[in-house]
Amino acid sequence: MQQKSNVTEFILLGLTQDPFRQKMVFLISLIFYAGTVVGNLLIIVTIKFSRTLKSPMYFFLFYLSFADVCFSTSTAPRLIADALSSNNIISYNECMTQVFALHLFGCVEILVLILMAVDRYVAICKPLRYSIIMSRRVCTILIILVWIGSFIHSTTQIILALRFPFCGPNLIDHYCCDLEPLLQLACMDTYVINLLLVSNSGTICTSSFIILMISYVVILRSLRNYSREGRKKALSTCTSHITGVILFYGPCIFIYTRPAITFPMDKMVALFYTIGTPFINPLIYTLRNAEVKNAMKKLWGTKIISEVKR
Repeated sequence: MQQKSNVTEFILLGLTQDPFRQKMVFLISLIFYAGTVVGNLLIIVTIKFSRTLKSPMYFFLFYLSFADVCFSTSTAPRLIADALSSNNIISYNECMTQVFALHLFGCVEILVLILMAVDRYVAICKPLRYSIIMSRRVCTILIILVWIGSFIHSTTQIILALRFPFCGPNLIDHYCCDLEPLLQLACMDTYVINLLLVSNSGTICTSSFIILMISYVVILRSLRNYSREGRKKALSTCTSHITGVILFYGPCIFIYTRPAITFPMDKMVALFYTIGTPFINPLIYTLRNAEVKNAMKKLWGTKIISEVKR
């Protein structure tokens, strides 16, 4: 239940108050966000219409790219608009919606990365049973469970946020609404709430990261039994996944697994995993993946040729 609050809107202080730096923030954020949307949509469309990218790995990559677009969209457009505005006001309801979206799509990304690791584990360690274990029906059920689990997580977070009473001031020292900066404004003892946040988001981030690292250690050990060519291909795929995992989980663990203490680099760290990582992921999963690159060339080359013939 929502607590009584005297605050109906918040003011986002953003990354900087310097006019020149704000223009740089606008330009860089716009480039990164545009690259995120274009890159991930390119992957989504390619996987959707390609006849060769039908394996479970690309099924999960489709949803990872979708989560990347939505996750970045939950913060980037607001950051871009605020960089050119002197009146960075966000309503209470908009703020709570942003918190919900941020945690929903962030959790989807976390869980999909786990599914991608599971897929690689089964493909490398259980190759003879791969098609049975990772059937389309199983993959669909797993994705449904991802969305259900993410919805439960984000609902829990928003219930906690709605319990914060805000008496003023309403200045959020951040570029987006999240639970940690909102805790700084709540006129209540936040110790127990912070423990709940750490036990929720912090535990999800840390435990997922540990599970992923253990699974990839097992996978890499299993590669010893492969031929040189098979080992090279599997190692290339796993290296891409491990890179994506570290880039996403590192900042998340830094933000969500500590007491309610603010550090000067918090906003930059948050910026990296909300805008930077979704931008980098398409590069990681395409530049090091010959199948995706070939499918893109074939699909988009065919479309361009058909358009020229018209």
